[in-house]
Amino acid sequence: MSYYFAMIGTKDNPIYELEIGTYKQSGDGTPKFPTEMKELNPFIVHSALDIVEEVQWKNNQLYLKTIDSFYGYQVSAYVTPGNVKFMLLHDVKAEESIRQFFIEINDLYVKMLLSPFYNFNESIKSGSFDMRVRLLAKKYL
Repeated sequence: MSYYFAMIGTKDNPIYELEIGTYKQSGDGTPKFPTEMKELNPFIVHSALDIVEEVQWKNNQLYLKTIDSFYGYQVSAYVTPGNVKFMLLHDVKAEESIRQFFIEINDLYVKMLLSPFYNFNESIKSGSFDMRVRLLAKKYL
């Protein structure tokens, strides 16, 4: 089981991207996307942004659940109050753990926004942020 996580800014720019594998069911955390799929991951997530923008105004929830699918892979989305989108491409159906993952990532992102060294809508290059995202992925995915 593999996951591709992306944070998309308000200008449809990628803020943070991570490819991860599962640690559950004796996984080693290595993503196992096929080679041709690995190249398409950013495009699949980006194409689902149109659906997010349609659904977010019809729904009053931050977690939008699974909004799109592509060759057996699903795209789940979460929209922050600041309109930054968290997108997760995955091949398993685990809505509750994905929802918890997004909530924890949102808390982590808010802490990042409070840093005087981070400017809104810029790429996140913090090693500490990356490490914490990986720990959350290990915990929930």
